[in-house]
Amino acid sequence: MYRVKEAFYTLQGEGAQSGRAAVFCRFSKCNLWNGREQDRASAVCNFCDTDFVGTDGQNGGRFESAEALAAHIRRLWPGEQGRPYVVCTGGEPLLQLDEPLIAAFHQAGLEVGVETNGTLPAPAGIDWLCVSPKADAEVVIRRCNELKLVYPQPLALPDRFVDIEADHYFLSPMASPSLPEDGPDPVKQSNTRKATDYCLQHPRWRLTLQMHKIVGID
Repeated sequence: MYRVKEAFYTLQGEGAQSGRAAVFCRFSKCNLWNGREQDRASAVCNFCDTDFVGTDGQNGGRFESAEALAAHIRRLWPGEQGRPYVVCTGGEPLLQLDEPLIAAFHQAGLEVGVETNGTLPAPAGIDWLCVSPKADAEVVIRRCNELKLVYPQPLALPDRFVDIEADHYFLSPMASPSLPEDGPDPVKQSNTRKATDYCLQHPRWRLTLQMHKIVGID
């Protein structure tokens, strides 16, 4: 059984695929935080701003088979235009995403992207793999298409990941999870400046901003 918090069609908002149409499949559960606000301070990853608890979100639910979930995601893509693309995210998608589901996605005509914290091995067949390390959690994935680091994290600064081989290296300024999305965020403003300075000093890294929040889309 696969448990999905929500699934929705939108534009990818950050990283190398920014601006690309995609169906986001947000799986329930994470191995670095249980999603309960009262446990945030003691979590390995304590800055998450995403609700991944349960299956009650938009187009969420429980799916008994890989084929059922793949068909559900495919129906969210508009018609036959372009190459249908699903981004498996969470929570932590690799707690549930497996080779049968990847095969079912492919059979349904979907290109498969994954956004993971990198602490679990990635199954074969993923078309685009984005690793976003968190805090001092051990990263076991050593090769990916995209390394996207929320910056700054005292226990996960860029120098720690120089041995991970990626096609693209991005810094994403950390926001404050306690502020409303449409309000001013002085923490993010400050961190954007810090990330910009780091990228200028270390040009291997590129700055990525959350375009979807800037332009006001889901």
